Amino acid sequence: MSSQPPPPTPHAFAPVRVGLVGYGFAGQTFHAPVLSAVPDMVLSAVASSQPHKVHNDWPGVAVVPDVEALVARPDIDLVVVATPNAQHHPVATAALRAGKHVVVDKPFTLDVAQARELAALATAQDRVLTVYQNRRWDADFLTLRALLTERAVGRPVYFESHIDRFRPQVRDRWRERAMPGAGLWVDLGSHLLDQALQLFGPPDTLQLDTAALREGAQVEDCFHAVLRYESGLSAPLRVVLHATTLAAHAAPRYLLHGSLGSYVKEGVDPQEDALRAGGRPGGAGWGVDPREGLLVSPRDDGTVERRPVPNLPGDYARYYERVRDAVRGTGPVPVTLEEAVELMAWLDLGRRSADEGRALSL
Repeated sequence: MSSQPPPPTPHAFAPVRVGLVGYGFAGQTFHAPVLSAVPDMVLSAVASSQPHKVHNDWPGVAVVPDVEALVARPDIDLVVVATPNAQHHPVATAALRAGKHVVVDKPFTLDVAQARELAALATAQDRVLTVYQNRRWDADFLTLRALLTERAVGRPVYFESHIDRFRPQVRDRWRERAMPGAGLWVDLGSHLLDQALQLFGPPDTLQLDTAALREGAQVEDCFHAVLRYESGLSAPLRVVLHATTLAAHAAPRYLLHGSLGSYVKEGVDPQEDALRAGGRPGGAGWGVDPREGLLVSPRDDGTVERRPVPNLPGDYARYYERVRDAVRGTGPVPVTLEEAVELMAWLDLGRRSADEGRALSL
C-alpha cells in the first residue's frame, strides 16, 4: 500500500509594511483607513508634523518627522505618497532610491516629464510604482463598465461624466492657491479622464475650457473637456468631462446615449462620504450605492422600457489588494506605469488646450 505525499504547503507571505507620507486630507481619509482594511497590509509608520493627529486615529503607529526618516526605516516595504501634488515627484524619487515600492496619490506628478522620470527610476530599481486611481472601484463606474461590455445601449455615441459640487467659499488650502499642482483639472480631472480612457481608450483630440468662477478664486474651479473619437473602435463618439464647485443642483453623474438606448445615473459613489465620516472599508453595506441607474430602451412598437439598474458594489480596498499582490510578485499593479504616464500626457495636453483655446491631439 503506497503512501501519498502530503499536499504542498501554500507559500506564506509576510505582511506588506506601509509607510505613509503626509497625514492631511488624502492620507487621513483615503489611504490610512483603506490600506489598513486589506489583509496582510500593515500601517507601520507615518511621516507627519502632527503626531497627535496620527496617534488619535492609529494608536501605536510610529510617527517620524520627515521623508528621510521614513524611507530609512528597514521595516517599511511600501511608501504611500499623500503629500501636496508638488511634492509627489521628490518624495517618490527618495522612496524609490531607498529601495521601497511606491504608491503616489493622483495626480501622479506635475507634468509628463516628471512622470517619465519616475517610471524610468522604478524600472531601474525594479520596484513597484503605481498611482492611486481609487475611482476605478466606484460602484457606479463598475456598473457602467459592465453595461458597456454587455452593449446594453448598443454602440455608444455620446457620454457625459460629471462631478458637480456646491462649495461656494474659497478655502485657504494648497489645492486652491495659485501654486504648482493646484486647481480642479488635475484634481478631479485626473479621475474623470482616467475613467474615460479606461472605458473608451485614447481620443483623437481633447479640448478643455477652464474658469475661476467663485469670488476670490486663484485657480480654476470649473472645467469642461470634450474628447472627440473620430477613428478607432470607439468612433464616432463624443465624451464630455465636467466638474464645478458651484452646482447647487448637480447634473447626473453619468449620462450615456447609444444606438439602442440610454443610461443615466444620479449621485456619486458613497465611499468618499463614508470615509470622510470616519468609516472604514469592510462589513455589510460597504460600497453599496442605493441610487440605481436607469436604462431607457425604445421598442419597435413605439413604447419605451425603463429599467432600474442596481449598482455593483464598489470597494476602494480592492486597489490596495492589487498593490499588495504586486509587491509580493503574485499579481499585476492596479495602474500600470504606461497608464500613469499617458494620463499625465493628456492632463498636460488639456492645460495647453485651455491656454490656446483649441482642440489638440496627443
